[in-house]
Amino acid sequence: MSLRRLTPDDAEAYRALMLEAYERHPDAFTSTVAEREALPLSWWTSRLDASATAPQIVLGAFDHKGLLAGAAGILFESREKSRHKANLFGMYVAPAARQGGFGRELVLGLLAEASAREGVRLVQLTVTQGNDAAQALYERCGFAAFGVEPFAIAQGGTFLSKVHMWRAVAAPA
Repeated sequence: MSLRRLTPDDAEAYRALMLEAYERHPDAFTSTVAEREALPLSWWTSRLDASATAPQIVLGAFDHKGLLAGAAGILFESREKSRHKANLFGMYVAPAARQGGFGRELVLGLLAEASAREGVRLVQLTVTQGNDAAQALYERCGFAAFGVEPFAIAQGGTFLSKVHMWRAVAAPA
């Protein structure tokens, strides 16, 4: 496995992987496959801005064949009062790559990116309540739950709750 920041050249592979994610696990994501499928490739490319001050970073985990097998992103808050926070989003590892450490490496890689960004003190995320494997991964990476948002997403006539989690990445100034 190798881990690296995705660039605009990876947009097609990233789009395909995430559409798979939305299709296979609709309860894990706020977006639907139909919503994301309708977006032009330029939208996916814009998420992969390679500049040092990009508002978000997406990391990719590649298998031994060099194929994109997992991805996750981090979005840096831009507003003055919340610039100390970042949000982990879009975590997905393809079934064939699960149990291979891909998810852990993606989370740890994003935490390193957050630590390297000036002023960032914590990373937050949400995980669908009942997704015990994902929540356990985040806990192993140092995240702690701080609340549950009831009725967070509507999925097929059912409402699902989201567990909010956080982790410090740098000591307060």
